Amino acid sequence: MMTTFDVRNPATEEVVRTVPLTSAEETDAAIARAQAAFPAWRDVTPGDRARLLRRFADAVEADIEHLARLEVENSGHTIGNARWEAGNVRDVLNYYSAAPERLIGKQIPVPGGINVTFQEPLGVVGVIVPWNFPMPIAGWGFAPALAAGNTVVLKPAELTPLTAIRLAELAREAGIPEDVFQVLPGKGSVVGQRFVGHPAVRKVVFTGSTEVGKQIMAGCAARVKRVTLELGGKNANIVFADSDLEKAAATAPYGVFDNAGQDCCARSLILVQASAYERFMELLEPAVHGVVVGDPADEKTEMGPLISAAHREKVASYVPDDAPVAFRGSAPAGPGYWFPPTVLTPPDLRHPAAAEEVFGPVVAVVPFTDEADAIRMANATEYGLSGSIWTRDAGRAFRVARGVEAGNLSVNSHSSVRYWTPFGGFKQSGLGRELGPDAAAAFTETKNVFLSTEE
Repeated sequence: MMTTFDVRNPATEEVVRTVPLTSAEETDAAIARAQAAFPAWRDVTPGDRARLLRRFADAVEADIEHLARLEVENSGHTIGNARWEAGNVRDVLNYYSAAPERLIGKQIPVPGGINVTFQEPLGVVGVIVPWNFPMPIAGWGFAPALAAGNTVVLKPAELTPLTAIRLAELAREAGIPEDVFQVLPGKGSVVGQRFVGHPAVRKVVFTGSTEVGKQIMAGCAARVKRVTLELGGKNANIVFADSDLEKAAATAPYGVFDNAGQDCCARSLILVQASAYERFMELLEPAVHGVVVGDPADEKTEMGPLISAAHREKVASYVPDDAPVAFRGSAPAGPGYWFPPTVLTPPDLRHPAAAEEVFGPVVAVVPFTDEADAIRMANATEYGLSGSIWTRDAGRAFRVARGVEAGNLSVNSHSSVRYWTPFGGFKQSGLGRELGPDAAAAFTETKNVFLSTEE
């Protein structure tokens, strides 16, 4: 069995660092330490826990450039994106530093006494993070879990462990006890499986593929274990003829090609009203050619490489030699897992690139007739995570938004994630919600206490 893993730079294919892989026995020992550390962490006063989280956020702030450069090297993210991602960890920690003092219960009127509720932490929480956004998605799990008084064991993706390891170091520098927040690099089939099967882990937070999410859900069901799942997405960018077509076309590439399309919220299906289709395509072509693909460490770069050679092969399978390619952008030659931004024009939704989650810089553009047709086409998927609606008609925007079966929709925008608001999916895009004002409560149990006042 492998005991180490070579982390490679996706832009150069060079080994960045060799990381020890955590074994099942080491995972169990870490969970035991987290379980032993839980009572003391739970009993830290809310104000003191809040201060520790703010100190953690300050430590991340002081290390943002280092974290960003590490992510560029490890994940191939553009330096601009990586700085935003590190800043998001800081912001999410600051946001949830307010939660410990606001996890309030209720006083419920009842006869014969006083009834109050308490939000009690669960215990040990296991967080399993994907390779596409290693820093933010880690923070979305550990920040509210720690704020609610839980201890956390976190498994970064095998391909991208470096920033998570650094975040654990920063947590310790900020004064958070080592056993309260542990990062365990390793295989999902080893470390992740122990999170699911170990009785001391009271909740699993997983972001990744729907296929693996189903396996985790089944494993957690066997122990009646709580689970939050953020899974795949096939998201529609719906462009109506009455919209600002110039802006819709100029922004569409960034709605799908950001992070090289390796985003569960990527708008990889563009639905354009038939009467505006030809004009939209005329405007889209120069916008796609304008996407700057290259060295992710260069400040001007807008799209970097894919994460691995195997993933590049998977993405390429959606663009065979006879694919209906409308136009392509550019990509560097030579080392690195590069793939050019690619626009396909399949006749309908039966084409795999129009029906499936590509998870790469490939987008399908398909015409629709009216509102009902657009909603039908957007919903013709097992997923329901995100999407965009482009129109100048506010009534239409809300009608279509209410009709599309997705958890996060933006009108005249491609924004899916705001840490102040809940994030999650419908259908097979997942269970539960992350972020927003209620996320910390999802890491608690409600305890009801009745005090009799009768003599």
